[in-house]
Amino acid sequence: MSRRRGCSVGGLFGLALLAACAAPPPAPAPAPAAPTPVVQVTPDPLPVTPVPVPQIVIVQSPPAPVQQQAIAPQQAAAPQINEEEQQALALLVDLQRYAVEAGEDLRRELAAANLALTRSRSDANRIRVAMLLTLPTAGPPDDARALSLLEPIVGRSGNASPMKQIASLLYAQITERARSVREEQRKTAVAQEKLDALRAVERSLLLERSRNAGGGGGGGGGGTGR
Repeated sequence: MSRRRGCSVGGLFGLALLAACAAPPPAPAPAPAAPTPVVQVTPDPLPVTPVPVPQIVIVQSPPAPVQQQAIAPQQAAAPQINEEEQQALALLVDLQRYAVEAGEDLRRELAAANLALTRSRSDANRIRVAMLLTLPTAGPPDDARALSLLEPIVGRSGNASPMKQIASLLYAQITERARSVREEQRKTAVAQEKLDALRAVERSLLLERSRNAGGGGGGGGGGTGR
Protein backbone atom coordinates (compact mmCIF):
# COMPACT_ATOMS: atom_id res chain seq x y z
CA MET A 1 0.00 0.00 0.00
CA SER A 2 2.66 2.39 0.92
CA ARG A 3 4.71 1.34 -2.10
CA ARG A 4 1.76 2.08 -4.36
CA ARG A 5 1.38 5.49 -2.72
CA GLY A 6 5.04 6.21 -3.20
CA CYS A 7 4.80 5.24 -6.84
CA SER A 8 1.80 7.44 -7.19
CA VAL A 9 3.55 10.36 -5.65
CA GLY A 10 6.64 9.79 -7.72
CA GLY A 11 4.54 9.50 -10.85
CA LEU A 12 2.77 12.69 -10.13
CA PHE A 13 6.05 14.48 -9.56
CA GLY A 14 7.39 13.17 -12.82
CA LEU A 15 4.30 14.26 -14.67
CA ALA A 16 4.66 17.69 -13.19
CA LEU A 17 8.26 17.88 -14.42
CA LEU A 18 7.24 16.69 -17.86
CA ALA A 19 4.43 19.25 -17.96
CA ALA A 20 6.82 21.92 -16.89
CA CYS A 21 9.29 20.93 -19.60
CA ALA A 22 6.57 20.56 -22.22
CA ALA A 23 4.95 23.95 -21.42
CA PRO A 24 5.90 26.66 -23.89
CA PRO A 25 8.12 29.44 -22.57
CA PRO A 26 6.39 32.67 -21.62
CA ALA A 27 6.01 35.21 -24.45
CA PRO A 28 8.53 38.01 -24.24
CA ALA A 29 7.34 41.49 -23.31
CA PRO A 30 6.51 43.62 -26.37
CA ALA A 31 9.29 46.02 -27.34
CA PRO A 32 8.44 49.72 -27.10
CA ALA A 33 7.27 51.20 -30.39
CA ALA A 34 9.89 53.26 -32.22
CA PRO A 35 9.12 57.01 -32.36
CA THR A 36 7.68 58.28 -35.63
CA PRO A 37 10.40 60.21 -37.45
CA VAL A 38 9.62 63.92 -37.96
CA VAL A 39 10.09 64.90 -41.58
CA GLN A 40 11.13 68.58 -41.99
CA VAL A 41 9.87 70.18 -45.15
CA THR A 42 12.46 72.62 -46.54
CA PRO A 43 10.95 75.22 -48.91
CA ASP A 44 12.56 75.57 -52.29
CA PRO A 45 14.95 78.56 -52.40
CA LEU A 46 13.82 81.52 -54.47
CA PRO A 47 15.76 82.12 -57.66
CA VAL A 48 18.44 84.78 -57.16
CA THR A 49 19.67 86.74 -60.14
CA PRO A 50 23.37 87.47 -59.73
CA VAL A 51 24.24 91.19 -59.91
CA PRO A 52 27.23 91.88 -62.12
CA VAL A 53 30.02 93.48 -60.16
CA PRO A 54 32.28 95.76 -62.20
CA GLN A 55 35.85 94.87 -62.14
CA ILE A 56 37.93 97.29 -60.10
CA VAL A 57 41.32 98.00 -61.46
CA ILE A 58 43.75 99.63 -59.08
CA VAL A 59 46.50 101.50 -60.83
CA GLN A 60 49.46 102.21 -58.67
CA SER A 61 51.85 104.86 -59.80
CA PRO A 62 55.47 104.10 -59.40
CA PRO A 63 57.08 105.70 -56.37
CA ALA A 64 58.67 109.03 -57.07
CA PRO A 65 62.39 109.31 -56.75
CA VAL A 66 63.73 110.61 -53.52
CA GLN A 67 65.04 113.78 -55.16
CA GLN A 68 61.62 114.72 -56.64
CA GLN A 69 59.87 114.07 -53.34
CA ALA A 70 62.28 116.41 -51.64
CA ILE A 71 61.67 119.18 -54.23
CA ALA A 72 57.86 118.83 -54.29
CA PRO A 73 57.16 120.87 -51.11
CA GLN A 74 59.17 123.75 -52.51
CA GLN A 75 57.16 123.74 -55.75
CA ALA A 76 53.85 123.73 -53.83
CA ALA A 77 54.71 127.00 -52.12
CA ALA A 78 52.77 130.05 -53.37
CA PRO A 79 54.67 132.19 -55.86
CA GLN A 80 55.95 135.50 -54.62
CA ILE A 81 54.14 138.64 -55.92
CA ASN A 82 56.28 141.71 -56.37
CA GLU A 83 55.21 145.23 -55.52
CA GLU A 84 54.25 146.20 -59.08
CA GLU A 85 51.95 143.19 -59.43
CA GLN A 86 50.27 144.09 -56.13
CA GLN A 87 49.70 147.65 -57.36
CA ALA A 88 48.29 146.30 -60.64
CA LEU A 89 45.84 144.07 -58.79
CA ALA A 90 44.70 146.96 -56.59
CA LEU A 91 44.32 149.14 -59.68
CA LEU A 92 42.14 146.56 -61.44
CA VAL A 93 39.89 146.41 -58.38
CA ASP A 94 39.51 150.21 -58.47
CA LEU A 95 38.75 150.26 -62.21
CA GLN A 96 36.04 147.64 -61.78
CA ARG A 97 34.57 149.65 -58.91
CA TYR A 98 34.50 152.83 -61.01
CA ALA A 99 32.34 151.08 -63.63
CA VAL A 100 29.44 150.58 -61.18
CA GLU A 101 29.66 153.63 -58.90
CA ALA A 102 27.23 156.53 -59.06
CA GLY A 103 28.06 159.95 -60.46
CA GLU A 104 28.56 161.71 -57.12
CA ASP A 105 30.94 159.00 -55.92
CA LEU A 106 32.91 159.13 -59.18
CA ARG A 107 33.33 162.88 -58.92
CA ARG A 108 34.82 162.46 -55.46
CA GLU A 109 37.06 159.69 -56.79
CA LEU A 110 38.28 161.96 -59.60
CA ALA A 111 39.09 164.78 -57.16
CA ALA A 112 41.00 162.39 -54.91
CA ALA A 113 42.84 160.84 -57.89
CA ASN A 114 43.90 164.29 -59.18
CA LEU A 115 45.19 165.17 -55.72
CA ALA A 116 47.17 161.92 -55.53
CA LEU A 117 48.58 162.58 -59.02
CA THR A 118 49.88 165.99 -57.97
CA ARG A 119 51.73 164.33 -55.09
CA SER A 120 53.11 161.38 -57.05
CA ARG A 121 52.97 160.92 -60.81
CA SER A 122 53.16 157.15 -60.54
CA ASP A 123 51.82 154.81 -63.18
CA ALA A 124 48.90 153.75 -60.99
CA ASN A 125 47.86 157.37 -60.33
CA ARG A 126 48.10 158.21 -64.04
CA ILE A 127 45.91 155.26 -65.00
CA ARG A 128 43.31 156.05 -62.32
CA VAL A 129 42.90 159.65 -63.48
CA ALA A 130 42.83 158.60 -67.15
CA MET A 131 40.11 156.04 -66.45
CA LEU A 132 37.96 158.51 -64.53
CA LEU A 133 38.35 161.13 -67.28
CA THR A 134 36.65 158.75 -69.74
CA LEU A 135 33.52 158.25 -67.60
CA PRO A 136 30.73 160.72 -68.43
CA THR A 137 29.19 160.42 -64.96
CA ALA A 138 32.43 161.67 -63.35
CA GLY A 139 32.34 164.90 -65.35
CA PRO A 140 32.87 166.09 -68.91
CA PRO A 141 35.01 163.47 -70.70
CA ASP A 142 38.54 164.63 -71.51
CA ASP A 143 40.03 162.02 -73.85
CA ALA A 144 42.93 164.27 -74.84
CA ARG A 145 44.18 164.60 -71.26
CA ALA A 146 43.59 160.90 -70.60
CA LEU A 147 45.73 159.93 -73.61
CA SER A 148 48.47 162.36 -72.58
CA LEU A 149 48.60 160.72 -69.13
CA LEU A 150 48.88 157.23 -70.62
CA GLU A 151 51.39 157.95 -73.39
CA PRO A 152 54.53 157.86 -71.13
CA ILE A 153 53.54 154.41 -69.87
CA VAL A 154 52.54 152.99 -73.26
CA GLY A 155 55.63 154.34 -75.02
CA ARG A 156 58.01 152.91 -72.46
CA SER A 157 60.48 150.42 -73.94
CA GLY A 158 61.24 147.03 -72.49
CA ASN A 159 59.12 144.06 -71.51
CA ALA A 160 55.42 144.56 -71.00
CA SER A 161 54.87 145.02 -67.27
CA PRO A 162 51.41 144.66 -65.69
CA MET A 163 51.02 148.45 -65.50
CA LYS A 164 51.99 148.81 -69.15
CA GLN A 165 49.48 146.17 -70.18
CA ILE A 166 46.65 147.95 -68.34
CA ALA A 167 47.68 151.33 -69.74
CA SER A 168 47.95 149.94 -73.29
CA LEU A 169 44.47 148.43 -73.10
CA LEU A 170 42.96 151.64 -71.76
CA TYR A 171 44.88 153.71 -74.31
CA ALA A 172 43.53 151.57 -77.18
CA GLN A 173 39.96 151.90 -75.90
CA ILE A 174 40.20 155.67 -75.55
CA THR A 175 41.82 155.98 -78.99
CA GLU A 176 39.07 153.90 -80.58
CA ARG A 177 36.39 155.91 -78.86
CA ALA A 178 38.01 159.18 -79.88
CA ARG A 179 38.17 157.93 -83.47
CA SER A 180 34.50 156.98 -83.34
CA VAL A 181 33.63 160.38 -81.90
CA ARG A 182 35.61 162.15 -84.65
CA GLU A 183 33.95 159.99 -87.29
CA GLU A 184 30.55 160.78 -85.86
CA GLN A 185 31.40 164.46 -85.72
CA ARG A 186 32.56 164.34 -89.35
CA LYS A 187 29.34 162.65 -90.43
CA THR A 188 27.35 165.20 -88.46
CA ALA A 189 29.30 168.03 -90.09
CA VAL A 190 28.72 166.61 -93.58
CA ALA A 191 25.02 166.20 -92.86
CA GLN A 192 24.87 169.75 -91.51
CA GLU A 193 26.58 171.05 -94.64
CA LYS A 194 24.05 169.25 -96.85
CA LEU A 195 21.21 170.61 -94.73
CA ASP A 196 22.63 174.14 -94.94
CA ALA A 197 22.97 173.76 -98.72
CA LEU A 198 19.34 172.63 -99.03
CA ARG A 199 18.20 175.54 -96.90
CA ALA A 200 20.24 177.93 -99.08
CA VAL A 201 18.61 176.53 -102.21
CA GLU A 202 15.21 176.82 -100.55
CA ARG A 203 15.85 180.46 -99.62
CA SER A 204 17.06 181.15 -103.14
CA LEU A 205 13.91 179.65 -104.65
CA LEU A 206 11.68 181.61 -102.29
CA LEU A 207 13.55 184.82 -103.10
CA GLU A 208 13.30 184.16 -106.84
CA ARG A 209 9.58 183.42 -106.56
CA SER A 210 9.09 186.58 -104.54
CA ARG A 211 10.87 188.64 -107.19
CA ASN A 212 8.87 187.11 -110.00
CA ALA A 213 5.63 187.72 -108.14
CA GLY A 214 6.59 191.37 -107.47
CA GLY A 215 7.63 192.06 -111.10
CA GLY A 216 4.39 190.64 -112.57
CA GLY A 217 2.23 192.76 -110.27
CA GLY A 218 4.06 195.98 -111.20
CA GLY A 219 3.66 195.39 -114.96
CA GLY A 220 -0.08 194.81 -114.71
CA GLY A 221 -0.59 198.02 -112.77
CA GLY A 222 1.19 200.14 -115.41
CA GLY A 223 -1.01 198.85 -118.26
CA THR A 224 -4.18 199.66 -116.39
CA GLY A 225 -3.10 203.26 -115.88
CA ARG A 226 -2.85 203.98 -119.65
